[in-house]
Amino acid sequence: MTAGGPLTRPVGTVLAVHSASVLAGGTRPRAGAGTRLAVAYVAAAVLASLAVPAPAHAHGLVQRADLPIPEWLVVLAAGVVRLVSFVALATLWRRPRYEGPQGGDGWRPFAGAIGRAPVSRPVDLAAEALGLGLLVLVIVSGLAGTSSPTANLAPTFVFIVFWVGLVFASVLLGDVFRALNPWRALGRLLRLRARREYPERLGHWPAAVGILAFTWLELVARDGEDPARLATASLVYTGLTIAAMARYGTEPWLRRGETFSVLFGLFARLAVLEARDGRLGRRRPLAALAQLETGPGSVGLLAVLIGTVTYDGLSSGSAWREVTRGLDTVWEALGLSVETGLQASGTVGLVGCSLLAGGFFRLGIAGARGAGGTELDTTALARAFVHSLVPIAVVYAAAHYLTLLVFEGQAIAYLASDPLGRGWDVLGTADATIDYGVLSQNLTWYLQVGFVVAGHVAALVLAHDRSLVLFGDARRATRSQYWMLCVMVGFTTLALWLLAQAGT
Repeated sequence: MTAGGPLTRPVGTVLAVHSASVLAGGTRPRAGAGTRLAVAYVAAAVLASLAVPAPAHAHGLVQRADLPIPEWLVVLAAGVVRLVSFVALATLWRRPRYEGPQGGDGWRPFAGAIGRAPVSRPVDLAAEALGLGLLVLVIVSGLAGTSSPTANLAPTFVFIVFWVGLVFASVLLGDVFRALNPWRALGRLLRLRARREYPERLGHWPAAVGILAFTWLELVARDGEDPARLATASLVYTGLTIAAMARYGTEPWLRRGETFSVLFGLFARLAVLEARDGRLGRRRPLAALAQLETGPGSVGLLAVLIGTVTYDGLSSGSAWREVTRGLDTVWEALGLSVETGLQASGTVGLVGCSLLAGGFFRLGIAGARGAGGTELDTTALARAFVHSLVPIAVVYAAAHYLTLLVFEGQAIAYLASDPLGRGWDVLGTADATIDYGVLSQNLTWYLQVGFVVAGHVAALVLAHDRSLVLFGDARRATRSQYWMLCVMVGFTTLALWLLAQAGT
């Protein structure tokens, strides 16, 4: 169904208006009308979001086949789940469960070898050696191998196996990147010790800048997939990381400043598995995110994560092409070449989407603070609720890059046998091919929508639980969450719209 189709818009509009009228209790004012009207506006926002045009294409796919049920019905179901989840939380979840007397993550170690073996010293050393070996392989492949991005191991490994694959691995298995981290291995090997304390004002800003730089290389830079350029970037980043670890210490820098340790460590908080005190154990779902320590740069980090994926989806469709046409005249007036102008437009889009994501979240926080009941300023309140953005950042990445990992990720099988693209068959897998039938187009769409809805419901749970702690009274806490629900609705609608942009 195309944008502005004859079915989706009338359904969303009628439901929104009707629900607002019913929940507000008609037009006659009466006791509690303020609260009921607020609920009505929230419901209207949720249902109006269902008017988003049903996606015609999914990211990574050329064309989706017709679904067995109407697309507007899928989007309607997503909106209903969000609204029902909010009402259920307001009604049934009236005391904090992740913080306070009932708090804690409930971590319990697995018994026997199951708990000890995965985090034993031999396994740790083997993982470090593997991670360091893979970094060396990427650098050697990039510098000494073919310049073709599709025949060289480096681009596929960095942009698909590493960047996308570790998102899924972190959510399912925990912080596996910490064990494989080649820069942690180098820091321990070189015995790097802190010469000064990590500045509090830096917070997570170095990691946020690192993610922005990495995605700029991937999405904006000319020849960003060039193997030699990737290898050079890996060497430069390794040098900067060693210098930072030598100044602030290996663990302090990995915990707060190193881009990928911070990123995958953040996503790993969604996992139920965690290694602690030399044992592998399980914990309550979402509980680790409720214990996230935040500070300067935490909001910026999540804004960049959401904003960069937003730009990637936006840049695939016709809407962004319309924007770039306007920017082209500006770059032409400034005397920039066409190629430089394209990179300038991409940079504006990448930074602009990150700023918009952060600004939208801040708007919701300002509204929540306006509900009363807390002495925290907007900055402190934003940091208090920023953990609720982590599930959103995860599902944005999971939904957007699912097909890239499932399909293009299969290329690693034959690239591993011939990493330099010289006709080798080291592992006997050089003749492997990509099976595009491993995941159907319909199932892909359902998984993408499922990821988006599940992530936003998890975000609502985390935000609601935190509001009970900060606002105390359950009624005030629920009232503050009207704004956060609108934020979640906005991000959900954006995610579904981005899935529709590919190929439009």
